[in-house]
Amino acid sequence: MAKDTRRSGHDIRPIRLSGGFFTVGGWTMLSRVLGFCRDIMFAAFLGAGPVAEAFLVAFSLPNMFRRLFAEGAFNAAFVPMFSKKLEAESDPGEFANDAFSALGAMLLAFVLVAQLAMPLLVLAMASGFLGDGRFELAVFFARIAFPYVLFISLAALISGMLNSTGRFAAAAAAPTLLNVIFIGSIMLAATAGWDIGRALSISVPIAGAAQLALVWHAAARMGFRVAPRIPRLTPDLKRLVVIAAPAALAGGVVQVNLLVGRQVASFQEGAVAWLNYADRLYQLPLGVVGIAIGVVLLPDLSRKLSINDNAGAKDAFNRAGEAALALALPAAVAFAVVPVPLVSVLFERGAFASQDSAATSAALAIYAAGLPAFILQKVAQTPFFAREDTRSPFRYAVASMILNAVVAIGLMSMIGYLAAAVGTTLSGWLMTWLLWKGSRGMGEATALDREFVGRVSRIAAAAAVMGVALWLAGTLGKDAFSVPGVRYFAMAGLVVWGAGTYGAALLMFRAWSLSDILKLLRLR
Repeated sequence: MAKDTRRSGHDIRPIRLSGGFFTVGGWTMLSRVLGFCRDIMFAAFLGAGPVAEAFLVAFSLPNMFRRLFAEGAFNAAFVPMFSKKLEAESDPGEFANDAFSALGAMLLAFVLVAQLAMPLLVLAMASGFLGDGRFELAVFFARIAFPYVLFISLAALISGMLNSTGRFAAAAAAPTLLNVIFIGSIMLAATAGWDIGRALSISVPIAGAAQLALVWHAAARMGFRVAPRIPRLTPDLKRLVVIAAPAALAGGVVQVNLLVGRQVASFQEGAVAWLNYADRLYQLPLGVVGIAIGVVLLPDLSRKLSINDNAGAKDAFNRAGEAALALALPAAVAFAVVPVPLVSVLFERGAFASQDSAATSAALAIYAAGLPAFILQKVAQTPFFAREDTRSPFRYAVASMILNAVVAIGLMSMIGYLAAAVGTTLSGWLMTWLLWKGSRGMGEATALDREFVGRVSRIAAAAAVMGVALWLAGTLGKDAFSVPGVRYFAMAGLVVWGAGTYGAALLMFRAWSLSDILKLLRLR
C-alpha cells in the first residue's frame, strides 16, 4: 500500500478510490441539495416566465464555455499530464503555472470579445427569443454573468491539480458556494424589492470568484502557488494544446447538442424553463455519481497506467462502473415511474403552476431513460483520457451530435419541446456504446470482469423491484401529493419506501455481501 509522501515541497496523498468517491459524492450531494433549494425559490418567484427563461439562457452561456474550455478539453489533457509529472517528480508546479497563465490569458481575451458579440451568442442559443422581450433581457443578463467563465475555468484547472494529488474536499466543496450565493441573492432581492433576474446575474461572477479563491487557497496550502504571469509556449504546453485540441472539438460537439435542445425549446413559451427544471432533477444523480467517479477515476487510472499496473486499472474501472450503476439505475427508474409527484412537490408553488409540473415531468421521464448512459460515459471515457487519447471521443461525439440534431429537429413539429429530451437521451446511449466499443482494443485494463457482469444484473433486478413498489405507492397515494402540508410527508415517505425496497432487494439478490462492501471501502 502506498504511503503519503512529500515531493518537492508538495503534500501528495495516494488516491483512495472509494474514499475519493465518497468525498466528492458527499460534497456534490450537498451542492445539489442546495441547488434544489435555489431552484425551488427560483420557481416560486419566477416560475417559467420570460425573466426565468432569459436568465437561464444567459447563465447557460458561461456554463457552456466552461465545460468546453476547462472541465472538458483543458482538464482532459491537463490532469493526466499533471498526474504523470507528480509520479515522476518532474516539477508539476511549474507546469501548472504555465497552464494557468495560458488558460487565463486566453479566457480574458475571449470574455472581452464575447461582450461585443453577446447578441449573436444569445441568438445562437435561443433564436426563438428574437422579436420579443426575452431576447434583450437575455443579452443584458448574459453580459453581466459571462465573466464567470474566466473564474470558474481557472478554478477547474486548480481543482484538477487538487484531485490529482488525492485532495478532493476543496474542489468538491467549491460548487456549494454558487448555490449559497444564489440563494442569498434571491432572498436579498425579494426582501429589498430588487429585480431578481438582475440580482441573480450579478451573483454569477461573484460566485465564480469565490470558488476560485477557495481552491487557490487549498492548492497554496499544499505547496502549489499558482499565479498569473506572461504566458510562454513551453514543450509541455505545446503537448497540452495538441492533446486538448481534439477534446475541445469533442466538447464543442457536446455543446452543439445543448444548443440544439435550447433552440427547439425556445420556440415554445415556457419550454426552456421546463427542460431546465427536469435537467436539474436528473443532474442530481449524474452529479453525485458520474462526476464524482469521473473526477476520482481519471487521475487514479492515469497513475496506474503510467506504471503499467493493468490489473489495478482493470479493478478500478470495473468497481467504478458497478458503483455508478448501483445509484444510476434506481434513480432512472424512480424518475420514470413517479415523475409527477417529484416535480409537483419540489417546484409547484407560487409562479410555478400545475401545467408547468406536467410539462416538466414529461421531460424528466424521457431524460430518465438516458440517465444510466450519461453516468456510464463518465466512466467509459476515462481510459481514453488517461492514455491521452482525445481524438476517439471526438469522433464518437460527432456521431452523437448528428443523431441528436436529426431526432430533435425531426420530431419538433410532432412532439414540440420533448423532441429535445428524446434527442439527448438517444444520443447519450449512442455515445456510451461507441465509447465501450472503442475501448475493446485497449487490452486488459478496460475489460469487464465476471464480477461486474453478475453484480450489474442483480442491481438491475433490484431496481426493477423498487420500480414496481414505487409505482404502487405512487398510484395508491396520488391524492396525498397535492394536499398542502401533507404532500411533503408523502414525498418523504415515498423516498424512504423506495430506498428501503431497493436496499432489501439488493440483499435479496445478493448484489453485495458485507465482505464485498468492506473490500470496496478499502479499495485504493
